Amino acid sequence: MQGILYLVSLPIGHLGDITKRALETLENVDAIVAEDTRTTRRLLSHFGIQTPFFSSLYQGVETQRTERILAELSDGKTLALVSDAGTPLISDPGYPLVRAAVHAGVCIVPIPGPTAAISALVASGLPADRFLFEGSVPRKREGRAALFDRLDQEVRTVILYESSHRIERTLEEMAEHVPNRPMVVARELTKIHEEFVRGTAGEILASLRAREAFRGEFVLVVAGSERDSAATDEAPIQEMIERLLDEEVSGRGIVEILRLAFEMPRNDAYARVQDAKKARGSKT
Repeated sequence: MQGILYLVSLPIGHLGDITKRALETLENVDAIVAEDTRTTRRLLSHFGIQTPFFSSLYQGVETQRTERILAELSDGKTLALVSDAGTPLISDPGYPLVRAAVHAGVCIVPIPGPTAAISALVASGLPADRFLFEGSVPRKREGRAALFDRLDQEVRTVILYESSHRIERTLEEMAEHVPNRPMVVARELTKIHEEFVRGTAGEILASLRAREAFRGEFVLVVAGSERDSAATDEAPIQEMIERLLDEEVSGRGIVEILRLAFEMPRNDAYARVQDAKKARGSKT
């Protein structure tokens, strides 16, 4: 009988954010797989949980340790995977293990909870209906350049993670690539010194530099480009929809063509196709 792998979300700062279900899971599994056992041990001690660790699973050892963990699951053991904070796999280790467990037929059970990206997004005041999570800002120059080039064209809200050691450099480069784009920098989420700094990259950079020091982990929430909707000529779009309908292309196919041809959001393309069908008297 296969075991169960629980993906348990932990607080990103405030310990009161841990869920009752997460505590019950950590207490009842056979063992815990943690990104850093020292960090997790402090949390377990705080809540009086004595469940043993089976293994640590940090970046760099995931591939070689996955087989051992999978063997335990195959023997019917129940394991909880946790990262240092937040939801496992979201810019944290664990993906190779989860992928292998899925392929092996192991039951995967997510125990939802805090995620810094979503917490920052919903409090940012920027559009949250469509967003792109890019994870941590690349350290190498080539990766950073590619990211900032994408930002220039991206119409969705973008979420990024950055450390206190590189936040100045990142804001400097963003001030060059997207100087007028509204953004929010969230720092120390759910902790005593939680704050949200709003403005353009240059304005936020000036605010941070005016301080003696700024520490902690940062979440950057960047507004999407508005260039697509206002500048798009309606006539070519409507002509293409009508022509494709005449050719009996499927609605889904038309939506994909509009997305590629006009860099149009999927929801907008779908709405236009439905409107055109209604105008022809078709059923929606």
